[in-house]
Amino acid sequence: QEQLVESGGGLVQAGGSLRLSCTASGTIVSGNAIAWYRQLPGKQREFVARVARDGSALIIDSVRDRFTASRDNARKVVFLQMSSLGPEDTGIYYCNIPSPLNWGHALASWGQGTQVTVSS
Repeated sequence: QEQLVESGGGLVQAGGSLRLSCTASGTIVSGNAIAWYRQLPGKQREFVARVARDGSALIIDSVRDRFTASRDNARKVVFLQMSSLGPEDTGIYYCNIPSPLNWGHALASWGQGTQVTVSS
């Protein structure tokens, strides 16, 4: 089964930026809307952003002024650009195919995610 693979996480100081990437072989990325999720320490995984096939993106209110999401279908990659990061953004970030009925639910198997750690 094809799986989405996240990358680009790391350790960054507060106020810094990271760009996460989500890739997969075949048409899993180019053929679907892709969503970003994150799991903050001690919390359930939450929906963060969704990028439609046409590139239009929706970001949750709490990070909308700091995060942007985009995609490059030719390269089969979806991005999550994060800026002005704070310790509250520390967690594991995942990408997946969002359910059309409830974007908080994902359709594919979860990958390992990419760890984002923001130091104060």
